[in-house]
Amino acid sequence: MPGPDLVIFDCDGVLVDSEMIFARVLGECLSEAGFPATTSEALQLGFGKHRDTLNAAIVARYGRPLPDGFIEAVRVRSAMALERELKPMPGVTELLAALPTARCVASNGHLPRVRERLTLTGLLVFFEPHVFSATQVAAGKPAPDLFLLAAQQLGVSPALCTVVEDSIFGVAAAVAAGMPVVGFCGGSHCRPDHASALLAAGCAQVFDRMSELSAFLCRAR
Repeated sequence: MPGPDLVIFDCDGVLVDSEMIFARVLGECLSEAGFPATTSEALQLGFGKHRDTLNAAIVARYGRPLPDGFIEAVRVRSAMALERELKPMPGVTELLAALPTARCVASNGHLPRVRERLTLTGLLVFFEPHVFSATQVAAGKPAPDLFLLAAQQLGVSPALCTVVEDSIFGVAAAVAAGMPVVGFCGGSHCRPDHASALLAAGCAQVFDRMSELSAFLCRAR
């Protein structure tokens, strides 16, 4: 089976090891706002979500919505933590340097902040200018809109793309877009059962090392 014409990468938890940083900050901010949550609980609440889906999860758990300004406060605090702590996923720089095909980033995060995380980790050079955000479409993941936008912008049929995701929402979006999708579970946030969850959601394969993902994506076209 030949390699894809376009590889679409999620950002957080795939390219950069950011999810536990976000979860810690989210848990702190939730607790301070009267929504008690540990880092582990915050990870489950916020993983793979954007503003609307996070707020829905908060309402479902606590019975009331987030207060005004909460998301903005989390962004400010998480930006400070990321600047101090964020690292690229081990092996991803080597993967991107070897990847022979077109590539882009498609994230549920806000575009300036996604680009900032890629800049902090030295990865933006591998994608510029092809970085896409859920803020550019009507609905973020798990809707297919963002992945379809990315494919359209690079002129590649959805069937000839491969999506790399670490979240169930992201996998659902790729499946809805008619795109082959593989999972990555090498991030510090991934539990032992994460690979099986990604496979059940629709991933063709799941990788826990960038070297294995690289061999898969760089196979002869």
